[in-house]
Amino acid sequence: MNEDKYVESDLTTLMTAGISLLIRELHEHLDELGFGHIRPAHGYLFKRITPDGATGIEISEYLGITKQAVSKIVDHLEENGYVQRTNHPTDMRGKLIVLTERGKLAIQAKEKIVAEIEARWAQRIGVERMDLLKKDLTTLVEEANGGQVPRGARPVW
Repeated sequence: MNEDKYVESDLTTLMTAGISLLIRELHEHLDELGFGHIRPAHGYLFKRITPDGATGIEISEYLGITKQAVSKIVDHLEENGYVQRTNHPTDMRGKLIVLTERGKLAIQAKEKIVAEIEARWAQRIGVERMDLLKKDLTTLVEEANGGQVPRGARPVW
């Protein structure tokens, strides 16, 4: 193993490449399981609407995109059975976007696949090193976020 390659690559490139590898494999497996309509960006929306649903405005603010863009994404996911629009419990004019059973199954599949990938990576580099990597990243994220680890990643587009 050439140790110089680690010095030559900056952290941003390595972390981005690692995330890209994980996401590519995740979506290959989701496709095999019949969840091929889901794209990487949809994961951010799923994170925002679980467990109790969210309004289009809440999703728009969370994703940093327009309400019209959210509506198009929700249309796609609704057409393919992952989410549904329901009446908002307190705002008679509003709609709440919630996961369907198919959406919940997709999230369960995602969690299982990611756990398998992570376990394989831990086997490759060693469980102890994987634990240290996670602890170090947790420390950095907590420090940058006032002692908190965010509930879910937000897109940085």
